[in-house]
Amino acid sequence: MPNESSSQPRDVMVRDVPIELCQFIKFGGLAESGGAAKQLVAEGGVLVNDVVETRKRKQLLAGDKVTVDGKTIVVRVR
Repeated sequence: MPNESSSQPRDVMVRDVPIELCQFIKFGGLAESGGAAKQLVAEGGVLVNDVVETRKRKQLLAGDKVTVDGKTIVVRVR
């Protein structure tokens, strides 16, 4: 069980909320670029708070969870 950290949510600190979904996916390292993030969202590959989200410009708030390919990041404000 040592390397199960990928299934554990990881906090990602942002300066301010709201933050756009695609921007947060890129910033949190779940996509290599903004374009890749938009494609993930368009294809239904992104969960926000455990619900499929297809709005690229969805505004996230502190505490929102974003999951891509089994990796979860959580919006935290500095």
